[in-house]
Amino acid sequence: QVQLVESGGGLVQPGGSLRLSCVASGFTFSDRTMRWYRQAPGEERELVASINRSGSTSTYVDSVKGRFTISRDNAKNTVWLQMNSLQPEDTAVYYCHTITSKPYWGQGTQVTVSS
Repeated sequence: QVQLVESGGGLVQPGGSLRLSCVASGFTFSDRTMRWYRQAPGEERELVASINRSGSTSTYVDSVKGRFTISRDNAKNTVWLQMNSLQPEDTAVYYCHTITSKPYWGQGTQVTVSS
């Protein structure tokens, strides 16, 4: 079965960095676009970044452009989200996502940006 397992969240001060990882299994990873979403308390889930199957094309929500970088290694079935210059408004649960026969989500990893 499809599994997406995120890690790398935590508490960081404003201006700091974190790197989130998502290890995938149960499907052919290299065949699927991968995405990172986030959901802050009281807010709707928001698409943060996506990366195509080969890793050659990525897209970002405007609020993270220039600060976040999505990347993938198809040999390791892993997608990453490098987050730099973190701000309190980046505080959220971050989810890995893909679509095969249906949408799949990981369990989420909490990112808290606070001094």
